[in-house]
Amino acid sequence: MVIQLHNDNYYFNIIRYNIKKQREKAGLTQQQLADKIGITMNYLAKIESKKMQRGFTIIILGRIADALNIDIRDLFEPINKEN
Repeated sequence: MVIQLHNDNYYFNIIRYNIKKQREKAGLTQQQLADKIGITMNYLAKIESKKMQRGFTIIILGRIADALNIDIRDLFEPINKEN
C-alpha cells in the first residue's frame, strides 16, 4: 500500500473550501458566522481565503463546526472533482 503524502496547502484548501461551503449552505454571511464563534469577520475571511496558510487552531475549527451544526470531520471532507 502506497500512502500519498500531501503538502500543507492541500489540507488548508480542503478546510477552507469546506468552511465556505458549509457556511453558505447554512445561509450565513462571514460576519454572522464570525459573530457566532467570537472572532472577527476579517479573521474568518482570511481563513476562507488562500492568504492564510497557518494561524487557526483546532479550537477555531471546533467552534466553526458547532456554529454550523456539523461534525468537525465534515471540514476535512476531500474536495471532489465536480466541486
